[in-house]
Amino acid sequence: MANRGPSYGLSANVANKLAGKRDPQLEAELLQWIEANLGQKLPSGPYEEILRDGVILCNLMNKLMPGCIQKINTSGGQFKMMENINRFQEACKKWGVPEIDVFQTVDLWERRNIGQVTQCLMALGRACYSHPEYQGPPLGPKPSEENKRQFTEEQLRASEGIINLQYGTNKGANQSGQNFGNTRHM
Repeated sequence: MANRGPSYGLSANVANKLAGKRDPQLEAELLQWIEANLGQKLPSGPYEEILRDGVILCNLMNKLMPGCIQKINTSGGQFKMMENINRFQEACKKWGVPEIDVFQTVDLWERRNIGQVTQCLMALGRACYSHPEYQGPPLGPKPSEENKRQFTEEQLRASEGIINLQYGTNKGANQSGQNFGNTRHM
C-alpha cells in the first residue's frame, strides 16, 4: 500500500463520500454468502482485510467455475497478492459480471473504494442467477427476465389517427396574447 498521509480539503471530501457508501450489514451478508459457497468459515476481521489478498476471492471463483483460476498465490509480495485480485476480476468477467461492475485492483488493495468491491460481489451474485448449473444460495434480488411482446399490424397502426397535442392543436388554445420578447409600448 502506498504510504499516503492524511487527506485534506477536496481529497478528504472524496474519501468521506466513498466511506459513506459502505453498508456494514451488506458486507456481513456478502461474507456469509462467500462462506456458504466455499463451505468453510472465513477468518474474522474487517471486511476489506479478509478479501484484501484475493485468495478467498479466487477460491470463490474456483467454486463457481471449477478450474478457472489455476494458480493462487498464498505468499509473496504485494504484486503476487494483487495478481490474485486481477485473476478474480478476469474470472468475474467470464462468469458474466458486466465490466462496469468490476472494481479496480487498487480499490481493494489500497482500500480506496471498498464500496465498489461490494458492488462487484453483488453483481457476481446476480450473475449466478443466469447459470443453471449454480446450485448455491441466492444473493440479492433476481434480475428481471425478458418479456417480448407481439403486436398485430392493426394494433401498431391504431395510433396513426390520433393527433398529438404537440402538433399545434390544443383544444382551441393558441398563443395569441403572448408578448414574450416584445417591447413595452407606453
